[in-house]
Amino acid sequence: MLKDAMGGYRGTAREISRILVDHPDNADAWYNRGNDRASCGDYEGAVSDYDMALRLGLRFREAVNAYGNRGMARVETGDLEGALEDFSEIIARKPKNLWMLRSAYLNRALQREKQGDSGGALDDRRMALLLSPTSKNNKK
Repeated sequence: MLKDAMGGYRGTAREISRILVDHPDNADAWYNRGNDRASCGDYEGAVSDYDMALRLGLRFREAVNAYGNRGMARVETGDLEGALEDFSEIIARKPKNLWMLRSAYLNRALQREKQGDSGGALDDRRMALLLSPTSKNNKK
């Protein structure tokens, strides 16, 4: 599945589901259907699809995106602990994309705050600040 110029996914969950009937081991199809479901507000379905995509195995970049997307869907379903785990997984994988890593720290900080871990949230916000494009640490 491809994204169009406006950022929407080509192919609906129904179309992708037809692909999955013939190719149930297609991790990318599960990932794309999860994206479609999340964009339509079906967060529980999206979490289930991201689970399957990650279980089947995605390339590094897609896996990191799947953890982030699943984390956001988990927030929407009220699974704050699961969301915290997903954002922590992105951080553990250390993607070179600083925006993605910074986003994971900020999202994890929000979940930590909701759980009453203000110290952990502060640490994550500090790390996000260090990863900011305007940070002296990121200038060459």
